[in-house]
Parts: sequence; structure tokens; C-alpha cells
Amino acid sequence: MGRFFGTDGIRGVANTELTPELAFKLGRAIVGALPEDAFALSAPSVQDAGSATESDCTKHPAAFRRPRVLIGRDTRRSGKMLEGALSAGITSAGADAVLAGIVPTPAVSLLLQNGRFDAGIVISASHNPPEYNGLKVFLGGGKKLSDAQEVRIEEMLHTEDVPLPQFCNASADACECRPSRPTGAALGRVETLSSAADEYVQGLVGLFPIDVLKGMKVALDCGHGASSATSPAAFRALGAEVVVLNDDYNGDDINVNCGSTHLEIVAECVQSDTFDLGIAHDGDADRMLAVDETGAVVDGDHIMAICAKHLKDTGQMDGLPVVGTVMANLGFIRALEELNIPVETTAVGDRYVLERMRKTGAILGGEQSGHIILLQHNSTGDGLLSALMLASIVASSGKKLSELAKVMTSYPQVLINIYVSSKDIEGCAPLQAAMTQAEEQLGDTGRILVRASGTEKLVRVMVEAADEAQAQSIAESLAAVVESELG
Repeated sequence: MGRFFGTDGIRGVANTELTPELAFKLGRAIVGALPEDAFALSAPSVQDAGSATESDCTKHPAAFRRPRVLIGRDTRRSGKMLEGALSAGITSAGADAVLAGIVPTPAVSLLLQNGRFDAGIVISASHNPPEYNGLKVFLGGGKKLSDAQEVRIEEMLHTEDVPLPQFCNASADACECRPSRPTGAALGRVETLSSAADEYVQGLVGLFPIDVLKGMKVALDCGHGASSATSPAAFRALGAEVVVLNDDYNGDDINVNCGSTHLEIVAECVQSDTFDLGIAHDGDADRMLAVDETGAVVDGDHIMAICAKHLKDTGQMDGLPVVGTVMANLGFIRALEELNIPVETTAVGDRYVLERMRKTGAILGGEQSGHIILLQHNSTGDGLLSALMLASIVASSGKKLSELAKVMTSYPQVLINIYVSSKDIEGCAPLQAAMTQAEEQLGDTGRILVRASGTEKLVRVMVEAADEAQAQSIAESLAAVVESELG
């Protein structure tokens, strides 16, 4: 049975790999995966809750309501197509689809935390090119799916019709169970939440003192994506002077030579005038990377190290760990060791980071790529929240970002992506032998990591070493084996 879910939801080229038919089935599957209490009336006075109000039936709940599923999307051309298909699937299953429009992924997560919605779906392929799209699923409270929940939904996607929770139709003379294809008043509705972007901005702005960024000048690259309205508004609301790049969009330009995958754009802007820092988002703004006042890149590891030191200095860490991934630079781990801050590592993917954070009580975690979770305020990587936090630390410290970034020194790191036909790394004996030899060669002066992408047909080879030339040589050698054996 083929897999749909990767590291971060379902992703593929829109209309061929990620089809409207699949989006329709996912919409129904999300409703089918909701807990039964998502359908239960909280009080008899709830209006328009479906066909049941009272029942003598002891097998099923006496009444049910229509769950509400929030849908956000980024700026891709295919977004509305998939939004329509998802909405059809959700309403076909008897739930309401609530359209948030173009909003960042973390906006959906944040809006799910107040109990108004039972699930959320973001239509976005994050940093991928415009022809791709994706479906990221959140359940109540803004949590991403666990592995077990993904498996359950995958099983539903492979069936002809999704089994839906059964409830009594007490308006009938006798107890009748709700069918898998509701009709009439039991169908869901499509609604619009026009305030979604504003609610998200106001929620984040309220976390910081008024005018905390007054006097700062910030360059902001929105990548022709979902942050085009929200991030400039938030920075300006906190007093910053903002020069915005790539906040327009036509559906076909998201991430194209801009945003967090092309930091040279924001770096050139910062270098052209006097700025305190530059920020760049990916297409759905669940991540951010920065450049300092000189235009030098400040990656996710440096940002987390800066935030970790700030949180410890302000008494908020209390011995808690910071959670990173296996891709974290060795310099990041060494820096936190010097600060006496424990480090936990997980597999790549912010949902794995979040799981470990919840288990350990951590309030800070993330990835080198710029997915940073500040768990006190949101339960997923939030590019705008991270950017505001970083800018506020610069403002309150009175130091330049370049000086703050010296909290850690990066080990030379070489990353090579190889397109492959097979991602069976563990089953490739020649590759395993080459990896063992490379590890012996590095000893404790570096490390290697060879992993399959969760969203593309890629194998990523990463090598760190104290000597950059050695890292490059080993990475190229391993990449050649990957290409010859798995390409």
C-alpha cells in the first residue's frame, strides 16, 4: 500500500501527484478521524446542530453537531482548486468547511487553539516550487498528526468510501443511524472567516510590549507567499520601519528566486542601506531565516542559540532542554553545552521536534532550516513569531545581530542533494559500507548524516568536519555512491 504522508503532510505536483480527487478523500478522512466528542452537542441550546436533539437510543450519542474544519492556503495557483475539493469532501462528510483564505500555516495552528474548530488543513507546499502543493493537517489544539493518526487516515484514503462516525437521527420515529453520505440538513456548509489573518497578527503582536521595535529598520522578504500581508503588518504594529520585498503574487512566483531559499535578495537589500536586520520567509511562513546588519546569514541554529541564551538569561528556561534535529550543526550543540543548556535531538520534521518538546517540557525547539517552535505561544513552527522574537531580542539587548550571533560558531557543513529513483538507504550495502568508512575517518572531529527527504525524491548527504575541505571531499564521495546505487 503506497504512502501519502511524508515528513510534513502530503505533497506533490498539483493535479498529477496531488489531485483534487485525493484532496476530496482527505477532507472526508479528516472528518472520519475526528474523535466522537467532536460531534457531540455541548448543550441543548446549540443551534443548527443537525437532525438530532433527543433520543432514547443507548448505543449512540443522543445528539450531534457539525464539526468545523478550518482551511488556509498559500498563494499558489492550485490552491483554490484544492480548497474546493477539500471543502467538498468535508461537507460531504457532514462537517463545515471554514475558509481562512491566504494565511500562514502557523495562523491555522494558532486559531485552532481557542476551541472554535475541530481540525485544520493548510494547502501549501512550503518552500517547494510553484507547481507543487501540499496538505498539512492539524487536529484540535493545533497539533499535527501523530504517526498513528497518519496511518489511520492513510487507510481511509485507500478505501472507496470513508467510514464516518454513526449518530442517531432522533427526529425520525425510530432510531436511525447517520449514513456515510449525509443528505439534506445533515450536510456541512462552506463558510468564510475573513478575519483569520487579522486575528493571527493581533494574537502575536499582543505577546510583545507596544513599540518594542520602535526605531528599528527591518528588511522583510515575503517570498510571494502567505506572509505577504501578515508579517509587514505585525512588524509595523510593533513600531518597526519595514521595507518589504516580494509581497505581491500571481500564483506562479511563490519561492521563485526569493524568500528563505534565496537569502541573497534580502541580504542585498540590507547591504544597500542601514538596516538592523533582514528576515526571509518561505511560502507558507512556518519558517524564517535572517541576515544581520552586514547581510551575513543567520540560520535557524544561530537563531535558536540566541533565543535559548535570552530565555535562560531572563529566567524562562529553568533547566529545560532545547530540542533540535539530527541536522543541527555541531557548533549549536557545543554552544548550548557551554551555556549549560541541555540539548535533545530528534528526526527531521517539526512534528517530531514538537513531540519531544511536549515529552520534556521544553519551550524552545526547531531546525536549522528555520522552523522554530516557541511552545509557550504556538504549537508549530511560526516564522513570524520567531522573527518578532529575534528582532525584540536585538532591540532589548542594545547589541547588533552580528554580535548576538557569535553565541555559536558553526562547524563547516556540506550538504548535497541527490535525486534518486529509490530511497532505500538502509538496504544499500555499498552505501552503508561507505558511510562506515567515512565515520571512521572523521572520528570525533565531525559527523555524517545520510537521509531520505520526506517530501521529495531526494537523498540528502550531510557531512560536518573541523576541516571544510575534508567535509567536502567526504560528502562528494558519499554522494557519488548514492547516485550510482540509488539514482
